[in-house]
Amino acid sequence: MHGHHHHLHGGAHGPATTDGEKRSVALYSVLAALLLTGTKVVVGLWTGSLGIVAEAMHSGLDLAAAGVTLWAVRVSGRPADAEHAYGHGKIENLSALFETVLLLGTCVWIIREAIERLFFRVPIHVDANLWAFLVVILSIAIDYSRSRALMRVAKKFESQALEADALHFSTDIWSSLVVLAGLLGVRTAQGLGMPWLAKADAVAALGVAGVVVWISLQLGRKAVDDLLDSVSPDLGRRIAAAAKVTDVREVRHVRVRRSGPALFVDLALVLDPGESLERSHEIADRAEAAIKAQFTRADVVVHVEPGPISTDDLVATARRRAERHGSTAHDIRVFEEDGRTTMELHLEMADSMALGEAHRRASALEDDLQATVPGLAKVITHIEPAGESAAARNADPAEIERISASLLRFPELAQLGIQAHDLSVRRTGNELAISFHCTLAAATSIKDAHAFTERIEQYLRSQIPNLGRVTVHTEPPGAH
Repeated sequence: MHGHHHHLHGGAHGPATTDGEKRSVALYSVLAALLLTGTKVVVGLWTGSLGIVAEAMHSGLDLAAAGVTLWAVRVSGRPADAEHAYGHGKIENLSALFETVLLLGTCVWIIREAIERLFFRVPIHVDANLWAFLVVILSIAIDYSRSRALMRVAKKFESQALEADALHFSTDIWSSLVVLAGLLGVRTAQGLGMPWLAKADAVAALGVAGVVVWISLQLGRKAVDDLLDSVSPDLGRRIAAAAKVTDVREVRHVRVRRSGPALFVDLALVLDPGESLERSHEIADRAEAAIKAQFTRADVVVHVEPGPISTDDLVATARRRAERHGSTAHDIRVFEEDGRTTMELHLEMADSMALGEAHRRASALEDDLQATVPGLAKVITHIEPAGESAAARNADPAEIERISASLLRFPELAQLGIQAHDLSVRRTGNELAISFHCTLAAATSIKDAHAFTERIEQYLRSQIPNLGRVTVHTEPPGAH
């Protein structure tokens, strides 16, 4: 039983502590704002200082803001549910927007009052007494400790609402300093008999209101940006760069959205058309891990798309498939018509084969090619006899000897210890058609084997001028 209890405790430990820490900081904020607002309202009205009243409004706003934040942190930390598949993070952005609107409303009132005091009204006597100074200094001390604590937690959990509050309180320190200067001005005016300095308080109030307007607009913009899912293009570029792991040809359609501290990423990876499903899945997992290594709070969805296939690949595929269907393909042409890929090829079938059987094989090959090659719209096959009649005859021994010698001189055969065997050379008119088998290591990829056969074919053509068709059969050791 003890063990079971321990397990439960461990399970709840992770998210609970983060939210607990966010919540306790938010609660501390609410209490501090409550204390400051109350004191400032009382002192401001008692001394008649508009600066302190402006500060009281500022703190009152902080109180509302901190209240909203406390609520937002509690709600936005909730896990995703059926109605909110992306979690509740946007509540933080909404609360930040709500704070902003409140702030702007307060500023309008303070600015009006300050302008009236400065230009249109008999100066109101401001009593800059000890209490006035004390409340402002207390306010600076509380704001300083509060913004430090908030910033620490905001950075740790990437919480937008807490960061908004931290910024908020650090600017409160500046506005409190402005009010302090205003009170000093009033005090100096009383001491030195300079009546114009008595207006310093209203000027300070204007200054505070200006600062508040500026912060509100910044805050509001950030909140609206996040609500509208706008992120910096640079973030998309960084994610694409992280996702371009080995075997990924290209990263496309990167979409990113924020919801509170979480990042939702959705992108497509373009892979080689020949990749197997299992391998594609493995590459997608690697890309996802690479993104999460850089962006810890990211939720990643990866789509996999096959890339376009090149003409050389197409020709090679057609040759291999034709061999599987028991015929040899030559004169393979691939062309684009109205954005659709068409392939035309000549198939050689044994002279003795019935037309029905030849046609069936050709149709099977057409279906096979269309199934294997993405984006191949049409396959046209021409059936012709393989020419085992009198027109084709075995080449004379001298020619066979010459070709065999050329083959052996192909540098890679000696380097890699590859054996060429079963060489057959036939002559049709003045053209030579040759076919032979090559044993390659079993681990050789089809792509490398194909590249090898192309190199050997080019080499032979450079050595033997009247060479027609060259067929190279590659096989693993022990195959017959």
